[in-house]
Amino acid sequence: MSDEERDVDIESDGEEADKRAHHNALERRRRDHIKYSFSSLRDAVPSLQREKASRAQILKKAADYIQTMRRKNTAHLQDIEDLKRQNKLLEDQRRFGGALLSPWGRKVSLGGGGTAPSHFYGAAKAVDVLGIYISWLVALDTLGPPTRAAT
Repeated sequence: MSDEERDVDIESDGEEADKRAHHNALERRRRDHIKYSFSSLRDAVPSLQREKASRAQILKKAADYIQTMRRKNTAHLQDIEDLKRQNKLLEDQRRFGGALLSPWGRKVSLGGGGTAPSHFYGAAKAVDVLGIYISWLVALDTLGPPTRAAT
């Protein structure tokens, strides 16, 4: 082997070593990032905070926690919608002085003041405000238009 060939061989070995060192550094950073990410994920899951757990356990518990939070979020969104409906009913009740009129002009109370049939009150007491609204609609349907005897 000539001196030139040896120099080229040494240079290529040096380049290979630099490439390998660079690749190793990148791989080490990637692994450190994954380790940090798993640690952050573990700390974000209440049942795993500051506990030692395998990566498989962390992923399983995190998936369970996400599903639980999704169910809670759905329930809270439903609660918000129910409260909006309840608020609208209360606003309507306030606007109409505590009573609503049927389409036929009959006064239908939401509170039990004796202006609606007794079966309406029994149903209204057993349900929440949304149920009262549904009962009110049923009562309107049950009452029907006034007859000559009622006027």
